[in-house]
Amino acid sequence: PFTLRDKGMKHMVGKNWRDLFDLVIVQAGKPNFFTDRRKPFRKLDEKGSLQWDKINQLEKGKIYKEGNLFDFLRLTGWRGSKVLYFGDHLYSDLADLMLRHGWRTGAIVPELETEIRIINTEQYMHSLTWQQALTGLLERMQMYQDAESKQVLLEWMKERQEIRSLTKNLFNPQFGSIFRTFHNPTYFSRRLVRFSDIYMASISCLLNYDVNFTFYPRRTPLQHEAPLWMDQLCTGCMKTPFLEEMVHIR
Repeated sequence: PFTLRDKGMKHMVGKNWRDLFDLVIVQAGKPNFFTDRRKPFRKLDEKGSLQWDKINQLEKGKIYKEGNLFDFLRLTGWRGSKVLYFGDHLYSDLADLMLRHGWRTGAIVPELETEIRIINTEQYMHSLTWQQALTGLLERMQMYQDAESKQVLLEWMKERQEIRSLTKNLFNPQFGSIFRTFHNPTYFSRRLVRFSDIYMASISCLLNYDVNFTFYPRRTPLQHEAPLWMDQLCTGCMKTPFLEEMVHIR
């Protein structure tokens, strides 16, 4: 209800919080808001009481209840890629808007904060770097089939598997990262990329960027492509250094 939202926003933002928004809609009834045309918009007065006047326009500073996406589009003219919509559920919030209406979408993933913190630890970076180095060494050196070389390769494979398990367990001992299973993206990660143009841990992350900042998609190399820029280089893709060149990593 509006009274609860109003008290919460006044506490977090200030008594004039409505000035920051072009429109305020409460109790929209998602996900039916996006698919059901039957519920019209209704206006609430300052006390939160429902008014029954027909809504012919949506005004800044007013509070509206329920409604539906089709009336919203008609009354605002906000269509297609001009709209960036944020939600915290891929299917009930983002999928229909992106697939059926062409809106830009942003996903809020609170777990991302913890994952980024782990990724930035020295233990994770060290483990992942050495894992990639071992992978490259195995790819390059497996052509040597003498007994001594085979023994070294077996030791490398064992160590690589141990490091893979270690890096996975850093996120969660039961199922690892919500974004990646070893080198593969998880089902959630693939759906996230499919239904969102951008994702972040909190909407407040955007405070780090200018209002005119443009986010460009990163080009991810395919398996047959060699990465050409530093943030996508991996040891196993291009020239693999010899062991003596990797000593400093260990």
